[in-house]
Amino acid sequence: MDTTDLFTPLTLRGTEIPNRVMVSPMCQYSCEGDGLATDWHHVHLGSRAVGGAGIVMTEAAAVNSRGRISPEDLGIWSQDHADALAPTTRFIREQGSVPAIQLAHAGRKASTYRPFDEESGPVHGDEGWRPVGPTDESYPHDDPLVVEELDQEGVEQVIEDFRRAAELSLDAGFEIAEVHGAHGYLLHEFYSPLTNTRDDDYGGDFDGRTRLLREVTAAVREVWPDDKPVFVRLSATDWLPDRESWTVDDTVRLAPLLEEAGADLVDVSGGGNHPDQQLPGAGAHYQVPYAERVKHEADVPAGAVGKITTPQGADEVVRNDRADLAILAREHLEDPYFTLHAAQELDRMDAVDVPDQYLRGF
Repeated sequence: MDTTDLFTPLTLRGTEIPNRVMVSPMCQYSCEGDGLATDWHHVHLGSRAVGGAGIVMTEAAAVNSRGRISPEDLGIWSQDHADALAPTTRFIREQGSVPAIQLAHAGRKASTYRPFDEESGPVHGDEGWRPVGPTDESYPHDDPLVVEELDQEGVEQVIEDFRRAAELSLDAGFEIAEVHGAHGYLLHEFYSPLTNTRDDDYGGDFDGRTRLLREVTAAVREVWPDDKPVFVRLSATDWLPDRESWTVDDTVRLAPLLEEAGADLVDVSGGGNHPDQQLPGAGAHYQVPYAERVKHEADVPAGAVGKITTPQGADEVVRNDRADLAILAREHLEDPYFTLHAAQELDRMDAVDVPDQYLRGF
């Protein structure tokens, strides 16, 4: 049997992904108006498709205006948002890559300045807005915003907003929808005992805390075509071993429930729920073991992140059956053509299609 490697196609449902490289969602903080994509997004995402990545995924796209991380973040809550993204999805497909979108709600971490702004922390005043969360506890900024605790009606609206965002994403031409349940944003805030102290049906024990994420995943699956996959991004751990918090064991327990709700792959990341988190030494591939546990202990397809920066390293993740996808973020910022360069280094140019316009460079 041939060995599965970085350039072995992956089929999920009826969608064939040409290789195992995925462009990780990375906020660009470059929208104009109210979450509308711009030429920057078209060139940024399109360049990674020209560069050969199997999946090109957008940054976190907020399912409503209060769900943005910053005022300049992407949204997908109206037809105008879908129409702004449609030319980009069309271009990505024309390059042979699969266009994907991450559907998100920032929760209590919303309404913050961009990391490269002169000011930092929460945006107060008319330019900002009041965040929502599982409770009224604010994210521990130096100058936090007042958080609105979501009531039953608010929770139901969040589910409906994700469903509607998925419908709009289909209109825009996306083939993969990812539910963002990581990095301390709303859905992560609900499933982690660190941030969810509710005593209703969406709090309390494991089943109650994970209910919103499971219901959001099911709502997206309901409107997403049967031949197209749904991903869920999780923070495998809160990295707070000295407090009651979310753990890798919890993630392994949750992954099959998400699969039952309609997820086809778990995109396994970590942290983001509290500034006191204790990273376990952020060396190369430091989060890959989390994906490995989901893949083998939960028996759910998994994507791995965490300082995967070289062609050999990305190939190792797949070749050694540690994960089904190698998901690269910052390396794609430095090199939009990472996948084509990886094919050169790994002697797999037979597996990629270099655009005619670029053949002279390869």
